[in-house]
Amino acid sequence: MRIRLALLTACLCLGATALPAQAAATGSHLEGRLSSGAAYVMDVPASWNGTVLLYSHGYSPAGAPNPAQNAPGSAARDKLLAEGYALIGSSYATNGWAIAEAVPDQLATLDLFTQKFGAARRTLAWGTSYGGFVTSTLAERHAGRFDGSLSMCGLVQGGVANWNSTLDPVFALRTLLAPESGVRLAGFTDQAEAVAAGKALTSKVDAAQQTPGGRARIALAAALHNIPGYNDASQTEPGPGDWKTAQSNQYAAVRGLLQLPAFSWRQEAESRAGGNPSWNTGVDYSSMLARSPLYKEVTELYKEAGLSLRTDLSALGRAPRVAADPSAVRWMWNTSVLSGRLSDPQLNIHTTGDALIPVQSESAYRRAATASGAAGLLRQAYVNAPGHCTFTPGETLAALHTLEHRLDTGRWDASPGALNSRATAEDPKTEPRYLPYRPSTYPRPYDLAHPTDARP
Repeated sequence: MRIRLALLTACLCLGATALPAQAAATGSHLEGRLSSGAAYVMDVPASWNGTVLLYSHGYSPAGAPNPAQNAPGSAARDKLLAEGYALIGSSYATNGWAIAEAVPDQLATLDLFTQKFGAARRTLAWGTSYGGFVTSTLAERHAGRFDGSLSMCGLVQGGVANWNSTLDPVFALRTLLAPESGVRLAGFTDQAEAVAAGKALTSKVDAAQQTPGGRARIALAAALHNIPGYNDASQTEPGPGDWKTAQSNQYAAVRGLLQLPAFSWRQEAESRAGGNPSWNTGVDYSSMLARSPLYKEVTELYKEAGLSLRTDLSALGRAPRVAADPSAVRWMWNTSVLSGRLSDPQLNIHTTGDALIPVQSESAYRRAATASGAAGLLRQAYVNAPGHCTFTPGETLAALHTLEHRLDTGRWDASPGALNSRATAEDPKTEPRYLPYRPSTYPRPYDLAHPTDARP
């Protein structure tokens, strides 16, 4: 339960909902409903500097509270209001994979702000987690509305790549740990079936964790999703060659993946898409593992367990595959796949120890932007930290001001040194953690800039 709640909390990335003291005392604080039913919130300080920040929040599961949010947290919000920024955002009309509602609701919120307060001198889109995906969608498809964008720990690999990558580890787990179980991995009839399937596979994983062979196979599944060996600040950080600790940490993240995204959240997305939008037909898992930064760990754990990795990879190669529903893929293609076609500067930041949206998602977006000819408009920076969206307020504000510097000067100054200097200026008491880093390739990228990407 602790793991499940930790993952849920990380993914939601909920901002504080208390009335901002700065805006309440000297400016305007507005809340209300859009015609879609989405809630909105706006905070405009008395000394508005002319910049409005449109914040897109993270994923909210069906049935969870879904308040309007206009910042990633209270500390960043209060500091920005004190610096003169206007902060706005909506809840989106529905929870879940709500990209078709989120984009128009965010644009409607921006329209309403303009009606009430006048046109901004500068408009920036920013967001965290799933909201980082919404932010990049806004930047690509509605470039005329924004001057720049900031995606933080964003799902910038897009919808098809995300669900494909989520399928790979559970396919490996079922094939190697429960080959006769009949556990369904996609195409669920309802939420109850999806939850039951997740619980059934979780029980197999829990049992496997008790044996060396089972642990090796869980590590293999984790490697197919690039789940890092240090992905939560509460964990012990493994040293070089400490495969036991790394695998234990990955096991915790694998359980979280099974309990929420891979089954429950998948079913909700399938209900919108009209079927299963992901597949693993034609996938070579031996090659995928060989490209994973976790390859060494997997080979060492298999060796310690006395298991043949080649035999297990052959089993994955022979196992019946999961096919996609073409209509569901088309729905994802039209609503949830990014192109990399940027017209204005975008900065992406990501933590290196993210298990929910692995840092390799940034490689997928760079691939798209490069193919679209927009690589010069994109910069990506990395924070050396475990967890999903675990940026300090200083690191967050440093990224925002780095984007502004690019808009003011026409040149990027997004080096780790520059970001850390800005973070220290914003939050002198907290050590900043930006570092030089380049993630490995995303296992199965899929974007609009590559028409030859594999189709089901």
